[in-house]
Amino acid sequence: MGNNGGFIRYITVCFICLLIYVTGIYKGFENAKISTANPKFAEIEEQQAEKITTQVEIKQTEEKKEEKGEEKSTSSVAASTPEVYKGRVISRYISPYTAKLCYGKVYMKNSTGLDIDIKKLLNSKISFKIKKNDEPQVLIVHTHTSETFMKQEGDVYTESFSSRTQDKKYNMVMIGKIVAKKLNSAGIKTLHDETVHDYPEYNGSYNKSAATIKKYLKKYPSIKVVLDLHRDAISSGDTDKVKLVTEIKGEKAAQVMLVMGSQSGSVTNFPNWQENLKLALRVQAKIEEKYPTLARPLSLVSRNYNESLTKGSMLIEFGTDVNTIDEVSRSAEYVGDALSQVLEELK
Repeated sequence: MGNNGGFIRYITVCFICLLIYVTGIYKGFENAKISTANPKFAEIEEQQAEKITTQVEIKQTEEKKEEKGEEKSTSSVAASTPEVYKGRVISRYISPYTAKLCYGKVYMKNSTGLDIDIKKLLNSKISFKIKKNDEPQVLIVHTHTSETFMKQEGDVYTESFSSRTQDKKYNMVMIGKIVAKKLNSAGIKTLHDETVHDYPEYNGSYNKSAATIKKYLKKYPSIKVVLDLHRDAISSGDTDKVKLVTEIKGEKAAQVMLVMGSQSGSVTNFPNWQENLKLALRVQAKIEEKYPTLARPLSLVSRNYNESLTKGSMLIEFGTDVNTIDEVSRSAEYVGDALSQVLEELK
């Protein structure tokens, strides 16, 4: 009986422990089931998930902003990087009054060795007359069409500066338009050819412009005067460039130069060179009369420059490549005005 009583107590204790254990497991499952089914719990869980997602998105956005900030910073540094300095721009004025050959208001630099009587040529009759009608009297061309100028005034120029451009707002076409407008406004019918003769090949430019001039002369035999408008280029040392300026009416203007060819030296196909020079001397005198210091001494050289194609041809240079657009535009206005007055006197 004693042993049986002990065994019974042992079994009873084991049963109670097993019951407690099973009850605990069941309550755990019930709690988990209740928690999962509880809407409040689901809402909290969803909010936590959204919070985590939002935090991730914020972090990604911040990282993108940082990346963009770095790119922007890099771009700003590149944009603000100064251009590479190439050389200085030096302003000079070439006085016509130091020319050894002069008469009245005409100043000349004679590089030909020919004897020139300015007074006699000025008083000689021009071999043609200018008519104010619908027939073209003047043709403007550009052998070196792409020659250009500086857009803004500066004391230096950089590697990005180019002395040639195809943009007609900034090359010799722009100058031609100003002169043509002046002449047409004065009632002198003027044609302006914008053909680019120096691009893509610079060599042979004068042959190409000669073909253009001949085409116009054939189509319009009424043309008396052909103006080939250029600009000069002057260097100082290895890198510096020179601009030629004077002051007219209180503003800077680019100095201009008439370049006239002749039958001298090796040139043998220019028998009418003095006819061209007669007209050029009158234009030189008129520019000096109306706009003193604007014109450099007229340059007489042993070249042709297509001037033998008519008896009224002239090559005129406006400033240099580092004169500004404003400076050469003013000069074009003044030259156009002087040309108009000279040609009106040839009616």
